[in-house]
Amino acid sequence: MQTASPIPDFQITALDHTLLALADPTRRAILQRLCDQGGEARVTDLALPFAMSLNAVSKHIRLLERADLVRRRKQGREHLLSFNPAPLTQAERWIAERKAMWERRLDALGDFLNATKPDQE
Repeated sequence: MQTASPIPDFQITALDHTLLALADPTRRAILQRLCDQGGEARVTDLALPFAMSLNAVSKHIRLLERADLVRRRKQGREHLLSFNPAPLTQAERWIAERKAMWERRLDALGDFLNATKPDQE
């Protein structure tokens, strides 16, 4: 007998890929290095400061590419990466919408509590 999943049919969205990519400190560090370099960087150069294999760093980069936070360009044998900030705009918008919703709810709760507070003399 098959049990029902607690989560309805779930489609992975671009936002999901972005948030997953940003959830890991190594991937955030890779993005930071790309931003600090101000343009393109070779995969091997990005991997230098990390205490892990080039293959492990490449796996992190693939997740960043899947989230479209990093774009790859091949020039001969070199793989050059660049930062793409567009997915961060979508994540920022989603977070701002949730923040505004919770602020409205908390303001309404505060108003309710103030209105129902017994008068103190």
